[in-house]
Amino acid sequence: MRMVPLAPQSAVRRPVAALTVAGLLVTAAVVVGLLVNAHHPGLLFASAAPLFGDWKPHFGPGTPAALLIAFLVVAKGPELAQHRFALPIAYVTATLWTFSLAMIDGWDRFVTRLTTVDEYLHEVPGVTDVPAMLRGFSDRILDFQPDSWTTHVSGHPPGALLTFVALDRIGLGGGAAASIFCVLVGSLAVVAIPKAVNTNAVLPFLVLFPGAIWVGASADGMFMGVAAVGIYLLTRWPLLGGVVLGWCVFLSYGLVLLAPLAIVAAGRRIGWAVAGALAVVVAFALSGFWWLDGYELVKVRYYQGIGDIRPYWYWVWANLAALALVIGPAGLRGLRKDKWVVAAAIAILAADLSGLSKAETERIWLPFAVWLLAGTARLDKRWLTAQAVTALAVNHLVLTNW
Repeated sequence: MRMVPLAPQSAVRRPVAALTVAGLLVTAAVVVGLLVNAHHPGLLFASAAPLFGDWKPHFGPGTPAALLIAFLVVAKGPELAQHRFALPIAYVTATLWTFSLAMIDGWDRFVTRLTTVDEYLHEVPGVTDVPAMLRGFSDRILDFQPDSWTTHVSGHPPGALLTFVALDRIGLGGGAAASIFCVLVGSLAVVAIPKAVNTNAVLPFLVLFPGAIWVGASADGMFMGVAAVGIYLLTRWPLLGGVVLGWCVFLSYGLVLLAPLAIVAAGRRIGWAVAGALAVVVAFALSGFWWLDGYELVKVRYYQGIGDIRPYWYWVWANLAALALVIGPAGLRGLRKDKWVVAAAIAILAADLSGLSKAETERIWLPFAVWLLAGTARLDKRWLTAQAVTALAVNHLVLTNW
């Protein structure tokens, strides 16, 4: 009779301990958030803290589709991950999963998330001269001026606004096109990461990534896809990957923290990656925008608004509770001494301690968080089920702002 070796007790205890700690962290963040919101309304500026949204159990037209996709991925995902066309199948499925989650909140909400007064599309009609916009971009970052940029435009380098201006110029203006674009680009992470880490076994877990809730639709979801493609390119063509990551730094100041992942991806060829990134920096500088000037002004702008109100003492640990919901139980179970996971964790820790990531990290940290799923390759279908349950529970209980 063949004896099956038992796993060492320490190997069993580690994931149990990690999940227990994460569960306690999420519970504490929710309870403390409820108490603070009850006694100090407006302090956290997040009704469903640690998530930015409102407690509102609801269903929508996307509910049946999301349930069906989750069932199919759990049942067939690991098998299809070995299919000849695994990557295109995964991309299409991830796109449908993200879209179905968004439709739980409804089409009207999906197409208006990027059109509010705080968002990028609000500024697109006013950009009639791109070179002039770049030259004067920094002058409009600080608040309380007649021509101050709207919140999201002021909080990011001009690359993000330029992206939506370009969409408008080619006839894809408006909220519907912008939101669909973010989903399509964001879903590229699902195929870029397996190529970078060199295993398709992570595909089903990336497809059912709970963070997809915030990919549909936020610009940060789009940033996630661009960043993942850039990091993958570093593993093959570091100069080209450097150019893409250089562009990322002009989508969001925080994406400079992709550096640990870039170092892992490029290895000894990091010099080529740096050269590619510097080419983008020089191009923007010659166009009139200097990244460091913008960053210094953004730090001031951050504390001109709700960044000054939200308490660091709560968000410095509640951010991590939000992260646990973004990566799901499988992401937590897969946390290990993997170079990709460690690099992503370093980036997240730096962002958290900076004080410039107080709340809304469920979308802001997407470009880093998705890489924590690189450690899920050896997990079984039970963990896929846990991912689906997490995403569906969060999306149906909380009406998220993105």
